[in-house]
Amino acid sequence: MDKNIVNQVYPDDVQNEIRTLVEITALPLSKQEVEEDKTILNDIDFIFSSWGGPTLDEDFLKHAPKLKALFYAAGSVKKIVTEDSWKAGIKIMNANVANAIPVAEYALSQILFSLKDGWQMTRKLRETKVYPEIPYINVVGAYKSTVGLISLSAVGRKTIELLQPFDLEVIAYDPFVSEEEAKELNVKLCSLEEVFQKSDVVSLHSPLLKETTGMITGELIVSMKDYATFINTARGAIVKEDEMVEILKRRTDLTAILDVTCPEPPPKTSMLYTLPNVVLTPHIAGSMGGEMGRMGAYMLEELKRYLDNKPLDWEITEEAFKHMA
Repeated sequence: MDKNIVNQVYPDDVQNEIRTLVEITALPLSKQEVEEDKTILNDIDFIFSSWGGPTLDEDFLKHAPKLKALFYAAGSVKKIVTEDSWKAGIKIMNANVANAIPVAEYALSQILFSLKDGWQMTRKLRETKVYPEIPYINVVGAYKSTVGLISLSAVGRKTIELLQPFDLEVIAYDPFVSEEEAKELNVKLCSLEEVFQKSDVVSLHSPLLKETTGMITGELIVSMKDYATFINTARGAIVKEDEMVEILKRRTDLTAILDVTCPEPPPKTSMLYTLPNVVLTPHIAGSMGGEMGRMGAYMLEELKRYLDNKPLDWEITEEAFKHMA
């Protein structure tokens, strides 16, 4: 894994407890260091990793014949897992649920602030230096307003959980979720078009797949309600950003809150930096600072379950992998 994050992802208390459960055969190694000398892999049973982890391809696995499990204290395993690792029967555990927590918290903060018309108010104050008259009757507010979620992924589901205490209607688009499951989650399933047309705030949580690339079009953005907000904490490539920019130039009542872009960061000439109705943050929604330790702690708990032959909570199956970010 990237060596500069080892102690953040696996804090001392987590590392010390892991050492009581398994024999650590090497100090933390970067992907490049392992590539230079793969003999370190010959006798290992487990790998504990995170961002910057290894690609479990045929060549790597040839040097790790005893490898049974990868504990990946991060989100996406798309650059880690290969067909070779599935064929080898290696168990893959990851901390995407742990990483989903701060992303959902970011989404919650922006949903509530947007329903208060917070970013629109901020823009107006900066431009006019005049407070609007109270009461602010044009504010939607967080009472009986509608929040639309795109994809009931780990982040989407955590966002639903965080929204439960509020008097909001939550609707969602996810073609892989049944009506029964949606009912259990207390969310109403809608088409993608309906989510954009009906919601006061739309929050995107889809994985970046071939099927979702460019899924959010200018046509969807322009169909949004007056003074609505679009939030993207997923991946920039899911949105046709050029089309979105053109709509935002015309629809100054809309607000786009973008924690991800494509490319990332945007080129310095991008209007995402200068459009007044765009709020741009530098990919901060995921685990940052002390939050990173939660991912390592999740992998420690998964190790305990593995060693005790208990059902695993965070194992990624080959079938689930196909639909993941």
